[in-house]
Amino acid sequence: MVKAVAVLSSSEGVSGTIFFSQDGEGPTTVTGNISGLKPGLHGFHVHALGDTTNGCMSTGPHFNPAGKEHGAPQDENRHAGDLGNVTVGDDGSANFSVTDNQIPLTGPNSIIGRAVVVHADPDDLGKGGHELSKSTGNAGGRVACGIIGLQG
Repeated sequence: MVKAVAVLSSSEGVSGTIFFSQDGEGPTTVTGNISGLKPGLHGFHVHALGDTTNGCMSTGPHFNPAGKEHGAPQDENRHAGDLGNVTVGDDGSANFSVTDNQIPLTGPNSIIGRAVVVHADPDDLGKGGHELSKSTGNAGGRVACGIIGLQG
């Protein structure tokens, strides 16, 4: 079992902790809690770079080793880092669990050292018709991020 964690930081009062676990070659399970967000849906992605020198803006694009278009987590054609949306309740917090086959914690496409990013707006899952739908899901600004690191 390989485990990883990302502690979210934000200049906008958003905080949270995201946990990743993978058993052998199986899928990766992502669980987390986030607080300080407006109620509703918020895009949730793994970004290519574990660089926060310029806040969340320096985490680069969505993690996309296969060079595909943006899509929903269940789509065949999607970035590996496209994890859809988290649902935030009226209290400004979200608790969630996602299982995904495209974000391994080991091997050449490992997400260790990359970043997880929470966006200001809903991810349209590549189906919104906006010019950014096929690249970012038109999910808006980056309100919180954290570097994914190995956990003991």
